Amino acid sequence: MSVTDADRAAVAQQLGREPRGVLEISYRCPDGAPGVVMTAPRLDDGTPFPTLYYLTDPRLTAEASRLEVAHVMRWMTARLQEDEDLAKDYLAAHEYFLAKRNALGDLGTDFSGGGMPDRVKCLHVLIAYALAEGPDHFRLGTEAVALAAEHGRLRGTAVPMDWPTCAELGIDIDQFDFSHAEVPGS
Repeated sequence: MSVTDADRAAVAQQLGREPRGVLEISYRCPDGAPGVVMTAPRLDDGTPFPTLYYLTDPRLTAEASRLEVAHVMRWMTARLQEDEDLAKDYLAAHEYFLAKRNALGDLGTDFSGGGMPDRVKCLHVLIAYALAEGPDHFRLGTEAVALAAEHGRLRGTAVPMDWPTCAELGIDIDQFDFSHAEVPGS
């Protein structure tokens, strides 16, 4: 998806600064707002920028932070150590990410983002990546978006209505401690 001047202005407003290295709007929220941008592996000044997909929508970034506070990353990382199929899926997502980014510009590193392929250390990256590539691309990304959609009540505004639900993915959202991560106005 190309980037218009209106998109750049919207992303600048979302971020509170001018966006850097934006190549495309990789995901647009159901309400039309840019949600994820694809960034160049090197910024205009030559600075390496390994984050291929960057989450911009403030509703999604806030919810990713709330999920992190609720220890979703710890839960996902523990499962990676226990579930061989999940670990293989995450490794494949890591390799795909690197190949896609390297096709744009090879940074000479095997760092992808979000802790891949061994752990989960940033849900912002996982959510951005999953939204940009779709719900069938990698399991942990699909789960992170489902959790954001349900806990943040973002389905239909920031997350597609047809994104898999926590129930469909076998996730009990009540297992997480959201006592320090409540959604404002709830």
